[in-house]
Amino acid sequence: MRAPGPAAGRRLTLTSSVVGAVIVALDGTVLTVAQPTLRRDFGASLVRVQWTSTGYLIAVASLLVFAGRLGDRYGHRRVFAVGSLGFGLTSAGIDLAPGIDWVIGLRVAQGVFGALLQPATLGMLRAVYPPDRIGRPIALRTSAIGLAAAAGPVLGGALVAQFGWRAVFFLNVVPALALGGSALAVREPARSPAPAARLDLPGACLLAVALACLVRTLVGVPGTGWTTGSTAGLAVAVVAAAVFVRHERRTANPLLPPRVLGSATVGAALGMLVAASAAMSGTVFAGSCLLQEVLGLDPLETGLRALPAAVAMVLGAPVAALLLRRFGARRTTPAALCVLATGVLLLSRTGRGSTAGSVGTGFLLLGAGFAAVMVTATTVVVRHVRAESAGVAGGLQQTAMNVGPTLGVAAAAVLMTPSGDAGTGPALTLLAAVAVAAMPLARWLPGREGRRPAGRPDPRRLRELRTGR
Repeated sequence: MRAPGPAAGRRLTLTSSVVGAVIVALDGTVLTVAQPTLRRDFGASLVRVQWTSTGYLIAVASLLVFAGRLGDRYGHRRVFAVGSLGFGLTSAGIDLAPGIDWVIGLRVAQGVFGALLQPATLGMLRAVYPPDRIGRPIALRTSAIGLAAAAGPVLGGALVAQFGWRAVFFLNVVPALALGGSALAVREPARSPAPAARLDLPGACLLAVALACLVRTLVGVPGTGWTTGSTAGLAVAVVAAAVFVRHERRTANPLLPPRVLGSATVGAALGMLVAASAAMSGTVFAGSCLLQEVLGLDPLETGLRALPAAVAMVLGAPVAALLLRRFGARRTTPAALCVLATGVLLLSRTGRGSTAGSVGTGFLLLGAGFAAVMVTATTVVVRHVRAESAGVAGGLQQTAMNVGPTLGVAAAAVLMTPSGDAGTGPALTLLAAVAVAAMPLARWLPGREGRRPAGRPDPRRLRELRTGR
């Protein structure tokens, strides 16, 4: 098949990126609805059923950055195709799984392919869109993820009620295989050959160990509390991360290029993504418990009360792209975090006398603030790195978006108390504080286009001062 023209190639890339992100987002939201039925069909314990999510999450989080590096080396479209095809085939395998062990194993395999798929959705965008025009495609991608988050529970509930839990996984098969096939069919324009650097396998293993231990610890803490095993898991994660950083600074072919590893701008944007996603996911988790256990709402009513958050994400992402272009990331992101924190604090005051309007306003601010942070910080991460490192940037962004929610839900679950209206108060107050605490990181983000972050002088001006010219 001939390579498409520039305009058609961009449209095809944007469609693939958006649909790929939606497939992954839907997979996570609809599975939550299907787990109780899956548990009954197999007669499995709650712990084993939870591993259908935990195993996937660990596989994804530990491999995202390495998968991004593979895209940088072998081509993002090629890695995207492999990830899409594998995601679809493992989904089909889960449909035929004879027992819970098969489901868990195939979910881990699906996580591996999901790790290949996710960074490529951003890497492909960076490859075809100029840096000054990538904000809108990222905003559209964010809106689509918000729409998937809103539709997932409803769609999953309808499928499970009519056809059983296997229909949830069959939902991924056709679009994933179609995406993979179309990506393989399109011939990319030839690129000038460049010497291929060796893959940093030791660095990839160290980072995978650090992230896998961190995610496993955070997932397990809400159920068991801080045990010796939890402390050991966290210690291993910290040690592995420290060894990884030391290794990256010494190796000739690092997994993270020096421009990325030592970049205050990238680090600040990733920190904001972790904080915002932790506050968002932790609040949705705590708020759902609050609405059902305190206000006595059923799951459908709870979903409707929380729907303004998803609507705000869908509508707010394009607005965030405009604000980013008008005011720059250094102003837009702290304002978005403030909106997000205000929504969390409003929800923290929810009690038996709260109205649907007050709850809806809290979720509306929550979704609007989160969408703006996600669009702005993601754009900064993707734009700040060179095109040849776009996959690594995408992997780091997706890692932040996996670790943050896990951290937020774990913190909320540990701090929540089962009694009275104040049961979620401390948890939500802490999550609001997390969002506010990330605001000073904006100092290292770029201002309006053409301006440099605070504290970063213009190199040309420095040369003029030194030489007197």
